Amino acid sequence: MTWTDILLTSLKVGAMVGLITVVVLLLTYLERKILGRIQMRMGPMRTGFHGMLQPIADALKLVLKEDVLPSVKDRAVFWIAPLVVFVPALILWVTIPFTEDLVVQNLEFGILYIIAVSVFSIVGIIMASWGSNNKYALLGGARAVAQLISYELPVILVILAVVMVSETLDMRLIVQAQSSYPFIYVQPLGFLIFLIAGLAELGRTPFDIPTAESEIVGGPFVEYSGMHWSMFFLAEYANTFAIGALTTVLFLGGWSGPLLPGLLWFSIKTLSVIFFIFWLRATLPRFRIDQLMTFCWKFLIPISFLNILVTGFYLFYGWPSWSMFLLSMAMIFGGYTTIRITQKRRAASIAETLRLRRERIAA
Repeated sequence: MTWTDILLTSLKVGAMVGLITVVVLLLTYLERKILGRIQMRMGPMRTGFHGMLQPIADALKLVLKEDVLPSVKDRAVFWIAPLVVFVPALILWVTIPFTEDLVVQNLEFGILYIIAVSVFSIVGIIMASWGSNNKYALLGGARAVAQLISYELPVILVILAVVMVSETLDMRLIVQAQSSYPFIYVQPLGFLIFLIAGLAELGRTPFDIPTAESEIVGGPFVEYSGMHWSMFFLAEYANTFAIGALTTVLFLGGWSGPLLPGLLWFSIKTLSVIFFIFWLRATLPRFRIDQLMTFCWKFLIPISFLNILVTGFYLFYGWPSWSMFLLSMAMIFGGYTTIRITQKRRAASIAETLRLRRERIAA
């Protein structure tokens, strides 16, 4: 590698960091406005035209805010934890292509790199919860680790199904394999699992168990303030953008589309996924921790393995693409029916238990 290549790569990395920072500021503003619209209120309005300068005001506030350090024994762990969470969220973007040519460094095993880098944040959350020397932070960290490790498995299994269909680990080649039709057509079940598990990986509603304010105050980040807290905040929104981008690349055809430039198509698809994520926050209540883990281990992981099995039959026997679509939709309907039946049986069991208890009290 020559000095020119090193300089060019450094410029690309710098541009990527600047872009992600701007996107995070934009997403915070959009989320407030979208939630305000759904909840019949205005959202930010006072700072700048329609509150457009609110993200910049928030950033300045975090920079100037006092960084309080609690009385902890492991100060080094406490200080390093935000970096361990933030850096993976940043270097994740090294191999995500915006267009065929607009990528920092395309890797032949790019999707494998994405999977490997994404799990590093778990270590940072453990460090943050342990270094805080706070029982609520430790409880939130334990929840976060259990949730992230559990929901990482469906994400990997769905990506494996996409790799089987595209026959490559290269992100650009995965998009090129969708030139005829996007993979959401042959993997609607995989798309749904990836989106649900991605929400759980982000820790956003309805999977925001690790930071449940009503239960454990603020989770593993409760002792952080100022710039240290803002690094966790930046990592969350950078990962939200990454989930939208990966969904676009793996299932929605990436930058492919008629008439408009590829970068514009990529942006439209990614922002549509992010809008859906914000929409869910204003719509769904939070799961309980037992519901969260049960949903993953008893439903998502088994149906992810079933999706891989069906994909293998589809590829081996050369079935037409519409057959894979129908099979996926049948599995989605079957999974939904199973959940509804289980819920009704549980509700009936609870009602019967309460009836028997009332009869004993009356007797």
